[in-house]
Amino acid sequence: MSPQRPIAWVVTDGVIGMENQCVGLVERIGMVFAVKRIAVKKPWRWVPPLLIPSPLGKLAARGDRLEAPWPDLLVASGRKSVAPALAIRKAAAGACFCVQVQNPGVATGRFDMVIAPRHDGLSGDNVVATTGSLHGLSRAGLDRDAQAWRAAVAHLAEPRIAVLVGGANRAYRFGAEEAQALGRALGGLPGSLMVTVSRRTGPEATQALAASLDLGRAVLWDGNGDNPYRGWLGLADAIVVTSDSVNMATEACVTGKPVLVAHLPGGSPKFAAFHVLMEAQGHTRRFEGMLPDWSPLPLDETGRVADLVRARLEARAILK
Repeated sequence: MSPQRPIAWVVTDGVIGMENQCVGLVERIGMVFAVKRIAVKKPWRWVPPLLIPSPLGKLAARGDRLEAPWPDLLVASGRKSVAPALAIRKAAAGACFCVQVQNPGVATGRFDMVIAPRHDGLSGDNVVATTGSLHGLSRAGLDRDAQAWRAAVAHLAEPRIAVLVGGANRAYRFGAEEAQALGRALGGLPGSLMVTVSRRTGPEATQALAASLDLGRAVLWDGNGDNPYRGWLGLADAIVVTSDSVNMATEACVTGKPVLVAHLPGGSPKFAAFHVLMEAQGHTRRFEGMLPDWSPLPLDETGRVADLVRARLEARAILK
């Protein structure tokens, strides 16, 4: 293992959600790493990964190059990363432990490890099924983030409830009407609200949500200024999260606080399977306008998976 170079690479096509999962995993493993954001030339970006000849030669100049010396650990995610990851694994001749996060769309046995949500239904000797997604949050980290935001919400009555609002996607609807309905339902909760929106919420739904809240007992981050997301998670006594984001629900559950899922109109079989699993395992409950007296089971899948990867690396003498 050479100390002159990063010993781990994170390889994605720059999609922030996928990159954050990979970075969160490598950070929890405790390795020095470099992030490589790749772009694939036309027409190869549309070709199935196993049909691309010499994949490393098909990377576009606007992205990062992938060249030897190869890392000891490669953590990649996204369809465009599959062919380059397999090419690196082959070129390194067993010296690079190759982890693919999310369903790679090819036989899982081509990688050293595949990490995918349990609701994807993947199986295999090298497949690690997770309840939800990986992320970069931890209870200790959120406690540190909370310190920066404590004074800003000190005027709010307890219990302080963080509300994580997503938005419309291919499975769910969330416009002004749905935002107003959510705001009205939140009005029945005790204490105060710390509400954050996301890029998918959109200005119309954000305005409708703001208009439906009692701003005398709520603060709303509308996307302007510093994002209090982590700080408010650290400060929250309970959390309400909309059903459209596996990532947000999974991140909320690392807090160990009650997590209530506000189900939006729509859905899909995969989202349904995820939410059923989370409820069955005691991590979340359905939001029904009340704050139940309930102690959930904390969820830290990133820490669990990091321990599994670290053990494999130690078995190969990559980590000691």
